[in-house]
Amino acid sequence: MQIPGAIDPLVAPRAPLSANGLTDILGLSRDELRTALIAAGVPERQARMRAGQIWHWVYHRGVTDFEAMGNVAKQVRTLLVARFIIGRPEITDAQYSEDGTRKYLVKFADGSEAECVYIPEEDRGTLCISSQVGCTLNCRFCHTGTQRLVRNLTAGEIVGQLMIARDDLGEWPASTEGRKVTNIVMMGMGEPLYNFDHVKQALQILMDEEGVQLSRRRITLSTAGVVPEMQRCGEEIGVNLAVSLHAVTNEIRDEIVPLNKKYPLEELLKACRAYPGTHNARRITFEYVMLKDKNDSDADAKELVRLLRAYDLPAKVNLIPFNPWPGSIYECSSDDRIRRFSDLVFSMGISAPVRTPRGRDIMAACGQLKSASEKLRKSRRA
Repeated sequence: MQIPGAIDPLVAPRAPLSANGLTDILGLSRDELRTALIAAGVPERQARMRAGQIWHWVYHRGVTDFEAMGNVAKQVRTLLVARFIIGRPEITDAQYSEDGTRKYLVKFADGSEAECVYIPEEDRGTLCISSQVGCTLNCRFCHTGTQRLVRNLTAGEIVGQLMIARDDLGEWPASTEGRKVTNIVMMGMGEPLYNFDHVKQALQILMDEEGVQLSRRRITLSTAGVVPEMQRCGEEIGVNLAVSLHAVTNEIRDEIVPLNKKYPLEELLKACRAYPGTHNARRITFEYVMLKDKNDSDADAKELVRLLRAYDLPAKVNLIPFNPWPGSIYECSSDDRIRRFSDLVFSMGISAPVRTPRGRDIMAACGQLKSASEKLRKSRRA
């Protein structure tokens, strides 16, 4: 089994060219967009204003056609058409669960694919976004971990997942009132903190007050425990932190989350304690998948609480019933065992709700994501 490390796979350029040589605006920062406009021939004294206009049309109204930008001068629109595109990844497959969950298989310009998932609830709509094609972490309960890491996604490819979901949900122009995608979780394929710079730029675009306008409190980044990048995440991005914990001893966590061999529990929990902005009103979420006879005993529940108290962590624990996938070696804990575990943690003063599995019928639940094209290729080889 591969031991995860600080892997930095090659990525496409930050401002990728399309097949016809045009520069894709999606994913550029405001400064990058302004610089690109000047290089394309927009007078420098106009560039900031034009960048702001284009930003609004792209991220607030979801426009993909420069000719639709009514307040941009025709001469500038002509230049934009000649030099730029407003990209979208391609949805090669969309599946709709009986519970309302939507899973999109998304193809990028180089043919690479990843999945993202929209989960509607009564009081929110959450989009689960991928940060990499494949994954390097090899967590043994996770289907994505069985797919090799191909590359990091660019900022534009990360933002593009929100754009295609909003296209599909019909929620342009963007508005803070009545929107369907209210929350973002970086919990899809890949480890976000192994793609820090692109994830940071993408989330800053999504949080921009003149664009998509998502509050940082409605964005959660999930990590398996890339300790060196956690402090930087809090300082430079400032979104909510979720940690894939899944075990209370190094022995068990080494088995199911191999990254623990590099950054063991003690280092991880110290990094959680130091995460900027954490307090009782803004707790760290610890994800804990329930595996039968592996991490689900009463003793495990008590040790979990002891650890969180020992490190003085404002915490919430999400208990996740294990979602099976073909070839998995684990079983889900019984409903009674999960309820008992939850009750024990609650009784000791820490919130431990059980997450209701969503999208299981379309393999869209937590830990089930894997590029469908790879599944298809393997099935054809069998």
